[in-house]
Amino acid sequence: MTLGLESPAPPIKVENWLRGQPLTSFQPGKVYIVEFWATWCASCVAALSDLVQLQEKYRDSGVEVLGIAAGERAQTAEKARSKLDAWLTEKLPNLNYRVGLDYTREMDELWMDSSFSIGISTSFVVDRDGHIAFIGSPTQLEEVLPKILTGSWRISDEAKAADAERIAKGERTMPIFVKLTPAMKAQDWAKALSVVEEAVAVLPDDVNFRVLQADLLLHKMRDLQAGLPVMRQLVRDAINKKSALWMAGAMRQLFDPANDNSHLPQAERFAMGNELSGHILAINAPQRGDAPKFLSYPAVAQYYYESGNKDRASELIEVTLKSLDGPAPIPDNLKQEVMSESVQTLANYKGQKACYGSVCATPQPGVSQSTKAQAPEERR
Repeated sequence: MTLGLESPAPPIKVENWLRGQPLTSFQPGKVYIVEFWATWCASCVAALSDLVQLQEKYRDSGVEVLGIAAGERAQTAEKARSKLDAWLTEKLPNLNYRVGLDYTREMDELWMDSSFSIGISTSFVVDRDGHIAFIGSPTQLEEVLPKILTGSWRISDEAKAADAERIAKGERTMPIFVKLTPAMKAQDWAKALSVVEEAVAVLPDDVNFRVLQADLLLHKMRDLQAGLPVMRQLVRDAINKKSALWMAGAMRQLFDPANDNSHLPQAERFAMGNELSGHILAINAPQRGDAPKFLSYPAVAQYYYESGNKDRASELIEVTLKSLDGPAPIPDNLKQEVMSESVQTLANYKGQKACYGSVCATPQPGVSQSTKAQAPEERR
């Protein structure tokens, strides 16, 4: 049976409790937030940190948070436990709620699979009577939890509609991921493309599938005849939606330095890059300190660099680095990765040593950030 709003909460199946006292069942009269996460999940650090504040804020209202690590990648349960313990000690030293390890994935199957929940982190709220009151992103808890505590959420049309929409989307997407994941791991690009095209047909507004479709065609299969129309439509839709996320995804397909873009028709590539760059910088201007830049600015910088505007390219990378210390939460591991790559890019752009804080880099010998595919006017 599908797990959703008003369903009885599945049981707690935890092999090891790494933080807090063991809990074997939900106690009547209390509200539980059951959070599924993993150490490899980039967004989970921020989610778990926010739950520390949520636990403190609502503790006197009978709210208890349970963090369930159900997707750890380790050879044995003991290795997973040691890895988790070290990670929690480093990342969340002030943790104030229980954390358990579900190495066998029994809870994952009972909760995540049964509710058609695919990605983590995912939050489940168990109400005072032991029934599910909410399933969704932890970013929604600040708005939804007060309504659950007053008893107004579960009976609302908003809650029923949101859960019905979540289940409908899950029923469409879960079979897709069951086929897509092994195809991607096997690098069977033709099979992966077939699955993604099936996904795009039923979920045309899912940016991840749309970007993956372009990537498979243009970069994995190098099928320009099929890939260019897909890329053009992705750019048009991203601009029409005025979505920073869509535009960042499209821009990376054209100017991600990690890709070899020399096979793409350069005049069209730069025309699309010029249009996307203008919209990205308008939506997420350099002077806006509240919005992270690392999703889109490196590709925009690469566009400027390949166009011959090295100063502008370097400036955008420097803005990217400064934004890492802004108010938007970024997981430490992702922050360090972006910082290292950005400093290296800055050194390559400037042709000299570059530093940001304690991270420094020198230009890589024999590496040019621009010669894989230069702007048409520079090649003449």
